[in-house]
Amino acid sequence: MTTPVLFIHGLCLHASSWDPWIQLFRDAGYDPHAPGWPGDGATVEASRQHPDAIGDHGIDDVVEHFAGVIDRLPSPPILIGHSFGGMIAQKLLGQDRALAAIAIDAAQIKGVLPVPLSALRATLPVFRNPANLHRAVSLTAEQFRFAFANTVSEQESDELHERWTIPAPGKPLFEAATANFDPHSPAKVATDNQTRGPLLLIASGKDHTVPESVTRATLKQYRHSEAVTDLVTFPDRAHSLTIDSGWREVADTCLTWLKQQSL
Repeated sequence: MTTPVLFIHGLCLHASSWDPWIQLFRDAGYDPHAPGWPGDGATVEASRQHPDAIGDHGIDDVVEHFAGVIDRLPSPPILIGHSFGGMIAQKLLGQDRALAAIAIDAAQIKGVLPVPLSALRATLPVFRNPANLHRAVSLTAEQFRFAFANTVSEQESDELHERWTIPAPGKPLFEAATANFDPHSPAKVATDNQTRGPLLLIASGKDHTVPESVTRATLKQYRHSEAVTDLVTFPDRAHSLTIDSGWREVADTCLTWLKQQSL
């Protein structure tokens, strides 16, 4: 049976941004899928036209949504998530719903303390208005360049913004920001699970939204588990590493790691 791979996008990007990865993983012998988040439209344009459908979905909603997707697959999948998709992948792996997970520039989970200034600036478009807790928020081209594409040309950044970005629910960001003050936070991950599948964390050295320090602090949260937890860093990459012109290097790294895990 072909192993399913479930790609989980993060905030501000449409599921179709995984299209190049889908083809690569299919060619490598996997059965890849990239469903959207709750409320996402079938296309980028459809998502932009109906932001109200996207707003007010929190972390638990998204986890439940993807758990339902997993239940409909013929066998447990490998999860590959970017940004908040990386957090969702870790939660599902901790719940033993997947064979393995790769979390790329994953959003901050409960227990991670550093909040670098660049991360605060990157999320300011959401936090500047408390009403965004229940709304979907879109990034301007300038905001996208700072938060995602600060290591590519302005032209490429603008092209990525136009091609892939959609409104994003503000609620997951508010939930992550208050996670360490909430004993029942949805941003909590079962990092002490001893029997879960292997996990690869990928960090970007020039990421403004999820700086490398956040990913390294996430790795420390897994110190009480003997399950495989690896870290790979791309020193010169930013938050757009899954969609920009260097995506193939990241994807190939994922494929190599999965082969090392006999997956």
